[in-house]
Amino acid sequence: MSNRAWYYAAQGQQQGPISEEQLRDLVARGMVTADTLVWTEGMAGWEKAGRIPGLTSEMVGELAGLPSSAGAGGTAEEAEGPLSVELDLWTFLGWAVLFVIGAAFIIPAPWTATYFYRYVIERIHVPGRGLLAFTGQPLDIWYVFIGLGVLSYVGTSHRAIVELLALAGQAFLSWMVIRWLAANVVADKRPAEIRFEGSPLAYVGWYVLMIVSTITIIGWAWVIPAWMRWICRNIQGTRREIIFTASGLEVLWRTIVFALGCAFIIPIPWVLRWYTQWYVSQFGLVARGSALASDA
Repeated sequence: MSNRAWYYAAQGQQQGPISEEQLRDLVARGMVTADTLVWTEGMAGWEKAGRIPGLTSEMVGELAGLPSSAGAGGTAEEAEGPLSVELDLWTFLGWAVLFVIGAAFIIPAPWTATYFYRYVIERIHVPGRGLLAFTGQPLDIWYVFIGLGVLSYVGTSHRAIVELLALAGQAFLSWMVIRWLAANVVADKRPAEIRFEGSPLAYVGWYVLMIVSTITIIGWAWVIPAWMRWICRNIQGTRREIIFTASGLEVLWRTIVFALGCAFIIPIPWVLRWYTQWYVSQFGLVARGSALASDA
């Protein structure tokens, strides 16, 4: 590969020009992958990096032994850093719309939810791992998605006891979804063997607290980071510790911007992708017992 200037696509925008050395660093950090669109002088058009002979494979091979790819003294598998996700604007919007429609009509929910989760998960970049994969199937826990759809309608009965029971039921079924998602994540073409071991009772408690906190107008924005950190602490089976770094203030203002964008309808595709990519980037991997893990 020459020393020509390179350009790459990220978050729906052209990035660059960057040098070959900078491109190598992005590959090492998982920010440029085989699916990333790249271009340099002499190419007829943009191409996925993986389709250019020797591009990503050559870089990964040369970088495999460098400490900078994993942190001092670490291996590539033990690399630290935030997660990231690359979402095609219109494809992501399409799956999100299908997800909502499936939940509304209940019966299609197992399929629309599964394929939506698969689309997002398989575009998440993990430091030292690259892209993930997802093996969950629509009929694995079809009854859970059907139950969530039914309870969403039951919860509108305007009877306090019925609404409370529906809320608790939705929380428990959401807990089951998280366990299913974790159990079906694949990394490096093999099961990641991670599991969510949080107590269902505690999860229901967090769920209810988040709903109740809306009474304070802004309190929910601080409940969500605390809830996410609790979830991270209860994900087991990883060599590195999963953390959530967003603050309550960051969640608050970004959610307000997202809601305002959705209110004007036209910006929905852009704010939806922006918010999702930011949210995923707030999850990260650190060495177990590190200061960052303790702070989280």
